Amino acid sequence: QVQLVESGGGLVQGGGSLRLSCAASGRTFSSYAMGWFRPAPGKEREFVAAISWSGGRRYYADSVKGRFTISRDNAKNMVYLQMNSLKPEDTAVYYCAATMGKEIELAPIRYDYWGQGTPVTVTS
Repeated sequence: QVQLVESGGGLVQGGGSLRLSCAASGRTFSSYAMGWFRPAPGKEREFVAAISWSGGRRYYADSVKGRFTISRDNAKNMVYLQMNSLKPEDTAVYYCAATMGKEIELAPIRYDYWGQGTPVTVTS
């Protein structure tokens, strides 16, 4: 089993930046593709970004493309989400998730483990 704990959320002005971290525990962490999600109107979970097990492939939602960067450090069991040029509409609780597959997945149902979330608030 994999346990995930997010951190790094907070309050920031529009145009600012935050870096979210996801600390993972579990002996098979490096075999998991990872993703970041957030709630959105009309959706239980909105896909934000994902990264393959090796870090060689990354994928982003159109709403954050060019502004957010996902990365991972398997040696440290860490996944990151660098968020730049933040907008008020980015305000949400951000969740880190792990899928047992090695390739990226966009659908929440494909993810097997979830963290408890870290809140991000972006003011105007």
